[in-house]
Amino acid sequence: MRLDRFLKVSRLVKRRSLAKEACDYGVVKVNGTTAKASKEIKPGDEIEIDLAAWYKRVRVLQVPQRAVGKAAAGTLYEVIEEKRKERDI
Repeated sequence: MRLDRFLKVSRLVKRRSLAKEACDYGVVKVNGTTAKASKEIKPGDEIEIDLAAWYKRVRVLQVPQRAVGKAAAGTLYEVIEEKRKERDI
């Protein structure tokens, strides 16, 4: 499954277009390397997302063949590290 689609299906990002933009801006890494939206994701991969408001690092546990329900989305990955960032106003 493509990285942008996995981010959307797992509900780490709300929309696939936002996932693609995040990849285009270089804020998404897979196994420590900046990744394109088309990168194929497999179980065991580590995904890092470093957005303006939050940072999250997760390990992929399973890759679904199609979209899953809200309850099952959280079972696709395990959170390794998660931080909320404070805004400077």
